Amino acid sequence: MAEVPLSYRQVLRLQAVAALLLTTTLSRLGERMYMLVIVLFALDQYHSAALAGWVSFAAITPGLVASPVAGAILDRMGAARGIVFDLSVASVLMAAIAWFGNAGLAPLLALVASCSLTSPLSFAGIRSLIPRLVPISGLGRANAMDSGTYALTDVIGAGLGGTLYGLTGGRTTLLAIAGLLLGAALLLTPIAWRAREAARPHRTRLLHETADGLRFVAMHPVLRGLALSYSLYQASWGVLVVAVPVLVGASLGSGTNRGLAVGLLWAVAGLAGGLGALAAGLLHAAERERPLFMAGLLLTAITIAAMSAGGGLTALALCLGTMGALSGPLDVALLTMRQRCTPADRLGRVIAVSMSLNILGLPIGSVIAGQTMAWSATAALLIAAAACVLSAFAAWRLMPQQPADAAN
Repeated sequence: MAEVPLSYRQVLRLQAVAALLLTTTLSRLGERMYMLVIVLFALDQYHSAALAGWVSFAAITPGLVASPVAGAILDRMGAARGIVFDLSVASVLMAAIAWFGNAGLAPLLALVASCSLTSPLSFAGIRSLIPRLVPISGLGRANAMDSGTYALTDVIGAGLGGTLYGLTGGRTTLLAIAGLLLGAALLLTPIAWRAREAARPHRTRLLHETADGLRFVAMHPVLRGLALSYSLYQASWGVLVVAVPVLVGASLGSGTNRGLAVGLLWAVAGLAGGLGALAAGLLHAAERERPLFMAGLLLTAITIAAMSAGGGLTALALCLGTMGALSGPLDVALLTMRQRCTPADRLGRVIAVSMSLNILGLPIGSVIAGQTMAWSATAALLIAAAACVLSAFAAWRLMPQQPADAAN
């Protein structure tokens, strides 16, 4: 007999779940502000969409490369402790970017890349904690709230980051983000201190556990299919990370108005994403995630194609809002499929590898946009739409209709 799904209220009453969601929301707020501000900072320093694309690439790629090792470390040291370590390091490096990021392109790229290196401890740590705290009957709702916190921070982080940047400049905004991440680390410390899953004995070498995570993802049909499909989807968002500030700048010029407008546009997408995620949590879509996933990808492709037709800032806001609403159910489907496929004793290493592969397309999309926007915004957006179509095709061809669970 199937378990009755837990309600949102019941999930929040589970031990440490509410505290985890609250503290990780704060950390994600700082990270979301950073990803917007670093692009604006690079555009103002070097007046080049191509260089801004490379800075965005440096903010993501080193962490993706380090993810397999970081995942094995998470299984050893404990997810909560890994999150606290990453946020502490990131706050120090963020302050360094604020003070030394204008010393030249090389120092900026080096600091941004260094900040990225420990990031898998945080983004994989959070999502490996959830299935440890929540039973299978509550995973759908927990994942919806997890995705909702991302959307909430998109709303607040993009608006706050853009507003602070427009009013106070890059240095002050980056220092504020550093303080926010340090505060998040302090708030997570009690959870890390109480965590029992950190005490796992180390019976094998770190590199062996790293290789085990890579091998598990490569051999599992669902995780392997998601690696290609979702990375193509993320490439479309990577294009928009660079394209949106450039499109807004073309309409409004640089300065305060551009920062505010970019922040508000991403806030629209984030708010829609949060509502979409919460709605997806009510669908009871167990075993039906694959068709919902593909439908969302195709609708996203249509939305981006419509965006390429122009229409000004109003049309851009409508399209970003639609994409955000579609991203919520897509993320919930992804999280549920991935967690159901992963054994508890491999959560850290498998989720870190899977997540890094899933978002590999994001920095690639940013670089493509940086090179393409210089001669054609329409071409960049059509490339993003094509990536979503290919993503849906990959999900259809590579992922089984009935995803296997961890026991299989």
